[in-house]
Amino acid sequence: MKANKSRIILSTKKIYLVRHGQTEFNKKGIVQGSAVNSSLNETGRAQAQAFYEAYKHIAFDAVYTSALNRSIESVQAFIDNSIPHFIRPGLNEISWGDMDGKVATATEHNEYKELLARWQQGDIECKRWGGESPVDVQKRQEPVIQEILASPHKTILICMHGRAIRILLSLITKTSLAEMDQFEHGNLCLYILEGSVQGIEITSSNDQRHLLGLQ
Repeated sequence: MKANKSRIILSTKKIYLVRHGQTEFNKKGIVQGSAVNSSLNETGRAQAQAFYEAYKHIAFDAVYTSALNRSIESVQAFIDNSIPHFIRPGLNEISWGDMDGKVATATEHNEYKELLARWQQGDIECKRWGGESPVDVQKRQEPVIQEILASPHKTILICMHGRAIRILLSLITKTSLAEMDQFEHGNLCLYILEGSVQGIEITSSNDQRHLLGLQ
């Protein structure tokens, strides 16, 4: 079944889309979906500060985050500057069901690779362990994106999660979910999206230059 190709028109806006900073779950390889409400670790906090220092000069009109701590903490410095903050659970990470919060065994790791292969082959409604499919996630993202695009805000900061970012970018660029893995990401990476009524363009992808001083 093909992905939902609902037409979304982006009025003139500039969107800074970032993934959250590192958590101990990231560091230890623990599955971290929507049911895991982890906080940033020391590295993640340093990444968040580095991003803030690099982009604090941008006059953001609004900050949108998921409802999860790691997302909010990653842009807390902007929120503390009294920029309007909108928490939207629709931006939460995909649910990995019973695997959330666990270290995958060899068997589960193979099941995960099989799941990714199914998605890449176009079976984007496939899910495992009682979690969500890419289609499930995209359906809850769509009202949030419609809200953002219909808002009066022109320059917007969004912080969310890795797999959810791949799904979101597929939605607003009208890319098949089977091809979502082309949208690479690292902790506290940046995508910049610019668009008008004619459509949307990704002008910067997986940008991590602001983190170079941490290495």
